[in-house]
Formats: sequence, structure tokens, C-alpha cells
Amino acid sequence: MKSKILTKKELKNGYAYKFVGTDKKLDELAEFIKAERACCGFFIFHLSISGDKSTALLEISGQKGVKDFIKTELEL
Repeated sequence: MKSKILTKKELKNGYAYKFVGTDKKLDELAEFIKAERACCGFFIFHLSISGDKSTALLEISGQKGVKDFIKTELEL
């Protein structure tokens, strides 16, 4: 997933990642979210999808310490 990130934006309490909006990428992002929810209930996920399939924006955020966890554990 890391190699498919088009842009990365730092948020106050997390990060936003832009991807191509293909159906395949959406399936991959949904699987990623499901896997991370199973082990890391402290994450908050927001997935925004453009109607023309050009982009998908995944925001991962949470409470204090989540940004460091994303950088070190998820390596994103």
C-alpha cells in the first residue's frame, strides 16, 4: 500500500493519504481498514471516494500518540 500513495498530508491527529480511485484500490483500502480495525480499535478511518474514480482519500487519525504509531508501526 505504501508504494501506491500519491500524496501524504499531515493532519492534527493523523495523516491523509491520496490514492488512485480504481475499484481494485478501493477493495484494497477496505481490506486494510478491516484488518487494522481488528487490532487497533483506537484508529478513526475516513475514506472519501471521487465519483469519477480518479482518487480515493484515506484519513487515519485518533487520540494523542496515533501519529507516531502510524509512522513507526504502519510505516506510512
